[in-house]
Amino acid sequence: MDKLKQKKMEKTLSCNSSRRRFLQGLLATGALATMPIGLLQPMLAEAKELFSDADYQIFRNACPRNCFDSCSLKTFVKDGVVEFVEGSPESTYTAGGLCVKGYSYPRRVYSPDRIKYPMVQVGRGSGNWKRVSWEEAIDRIAQKILKIKELDGNLLGLGLDKYSGNFGITHYGVEGMMSSLGYTTRFAGTPCWPAGIDAQNYDMGDMWTNDPEDMVKSKYIIVWGGNPAWCSVHSMKYIYEARRKGAKLVVIDPVLTQTAAKADLYIRPHTSTDGALALGMARHLIDKGMVDQEFVSKHAVGFDAFKKYLKEKVSVEWAAAETGVSAAMIRHLAEEFATADPATIWIGYGMQRHANGGSMVRAIDALVAMTGNIGKEGGGARYGHLRTWGFNYNAMVMSPPEGSKGIVGGGPAKGDFHFGGDEATTYSNRNFNMNQAARDILAQKESPLRMLWVACRNPMSQNQNTALMKKAYDSIEAVVVVDQFFTKTVEQADIVLPHTTLFEEYNVNVGYWHYWMALNEQAIKPMYEAKSDVQIAALLSARMNKLAPGSCTFPLETDTRVWMEKEFNQGIHDLFGIKSWKDLKKGPKKAKLASSASWHDRKFKTPSGKYEFFSSLAAEHGHAALPEYRPKRAATAPLRVITPHSKFSLHSQFQNLDYMADFNPEPFVYVHPTTAAAKGIADGQQVRVFNSLGEVRLKARLTGNVPTQVLVMYEQWFKDSNFLVQKIIDDTPADMGAYKTGAPGTAVHDQFADIEKA
Repeated sequence: MDKLKQKKMEKTLSCNSSRRRFLQGLLATGALATMPIGLLQPMLAEAKELFSDADYQIFRNACPRNCFDSCSLKTFVKDGVVEFVEGSPESTYTAGGLCVKGYSYPRRVYSPDRIKYPMVQVGRGSGNWKRVSWEEAIDRIAQKILKIKELDGNLLGLGLDKYSGNFGITHYGVEGMMSSLGYTTRFAGTPCWPAGIDAQNYDMGDMWTNDPEDMVKSKYIIVWGGNPAWCSVHSMKYIYEARRKGAKLVVIDPVLTQTAAKADLYIRPHTSTDGALALGMARHLIDKGMVDQEFVSKHAVGFDAFKKYLKEKVSVEWAAAETGVSAAMIRHLAEEFATADPATIWIGYGMQRHANGGSMVRAIDALVAMTGNIGKEGGGARYGHLRTWGFNYNAMVMSPPEGSKGIVGGGPAKGDFHFGGDEATTYSNRNFNMNQAARDILAQKESPLRMLWVACRNPMSQNQNTALMKKAYDSIEAVVVVDQFFTKTVEQADIVLPHTTLFEEYNVNVGYWHYWMALNEQAIKPMYEAKSDVQIAALLSARMNKLAPGSCTFPLETDTRVWMEKEFNQGIHDLFGIKSWKDLKKGPKKAKLASSASWHDRKFKTPSGKYEFFSSLAAEHGHAALPEYRPKRAATAPLRVITPHSKFSLHSQFQNLDYMADFNPEPFVYVHPTTAAAKGIADGQQVRVFNSLGEVRLKARLTGNVPTQVLVMYEQWFKDSNFLVQKIIDDTPADMGAYKTGAPGTAVHDQFADIEKA
């Protein structure tokens, strides 16, 4: 970096930092809206002087975090330095604004805590890091891979743990790198939403949601187990507009969230009983004759069986006893929902993170279907979609080297390791359950996992049962982590490689909630020695082939723009109405939809072609054919523990920045005053939350926003802190998820612990 640019960057981060951080923070948190106009006007005038568009180069970027909103960004660069960002006004979804996390992006780039160079740790977990060159780091990795191949005759001892902490189509180059080496071990599944994915596939044949922008057409909106005011802030404007037009907003959640505080009606069921509430509502609609007969007779199968189940096994009084919601309220809610036209339910991902999560989603789907709200604009059982993801995945699809061996015939996820066979033998990767990774790693005796590559993830913070994860990592000979910060996982690595931020590479992004696509341009040169995933893969391929010709098939192209260009095809062009990716330089584009409603033609992808209240496929997979009630997980400690997302972080990202520490300096456990009184705990007192797995020490905050007998801790990674909710979270699976994602979901909100004064 030349001296002029260095001086400019230092000025950006020092002399103006307090003002910039203050203005950005106020804007991001919405505080400007409540400030007296006399104070606001001079501040905005100063901000306008600081930020004049004509003084900057403007680039298009796309937030790569795994979030509902997948925001389109405009990035303002001066003298090669990212000075500030804003939402793209061309996107009606992002609509020019960002969340508090999005406004902190410039600090993420220039944070002093960023990993700057390849480093080797002398003594895993010691913090004794030694800077090395890229050549030395890649050579160490290549030598280890070749040693594994020599010892085992295959590369199943090399594992990849990669998910969605850094989204973007070209980041699938990590999977491509592994495939280009041969057959390896992959961590399959997803911790995010698998139970609900399977549930909607059993019911409708696919996961497909209405355009969130059509919520303005809804007459009745239920947000069930989600908190979009914190986790999908851009969707809230559509809910507000619907309410302005007369719609009613109902929030169902055990915690009085920020979204619940804005609702017309807030309902607090006991945790894990949402399925009983939905079934109780369904039973009442049958009793009142308020079922959409046209839908259930023409567009669905199995409704008679579902009706019979409800009459024999479900009553409103039973549902009231299970959920703690009064029978009168259940009847009232059911009737209001059935009479509104259209009505919709937003099914939050948090709700399906229970041992009975999939069955609860199926019950809610059934409620929406029997009222005829599937296929309607402004209606729908809203969960997610992958309709805009038809890229080439050029970086991911790589052929293994000639002679590579792995699991024979696509074999099982664990065990039965048969190698050899004739030339016609078909091989595949070995799969571990991502949500029970520690168990699967430790279970391997004959074919151990010798080396682990971690990318776009922080499993030591995000995987359940931290103590078991640490034991699993200790059993692995070499751990390589690619990241931007010294996370809890990096602490357990032997080698860490610095990764580019979104501003330092080309990419393209789409969402799983809205229907917009955004270009991600390289706005600045990579800071320090950071490299992208495809650049790292190309470096490894070059070194592998120098040491052992033919040992890696990954191309040596390192230009991220070239890799991004290769992801586009005619189908993408047609869907988004573009002639070339270059059209996205003018702003994000929205998919051209026949209707804003999913299943608008009522042609479902189930075996019957109809909505299936009775799913034979679900039965084949070991589940109930009907959306029957599955009892909640039995308690293993006195209090239930819920660990939802914070406003200031996305899992273990963002909270580590000093910007966020200004607003959210420390974690708390939120306890109902009645529960706290029984334990002799005062507000602000240091406590320990503990169970058989471990303990978390932090301050208590007393509030009626949480139920009695429930503890709430927001899952976050605070820099220089030992706070980690996963220390007391076990790896109990959800009931569904294996069908579509390769492994069951995880019951992270079906957890138990006790609390006492520290």
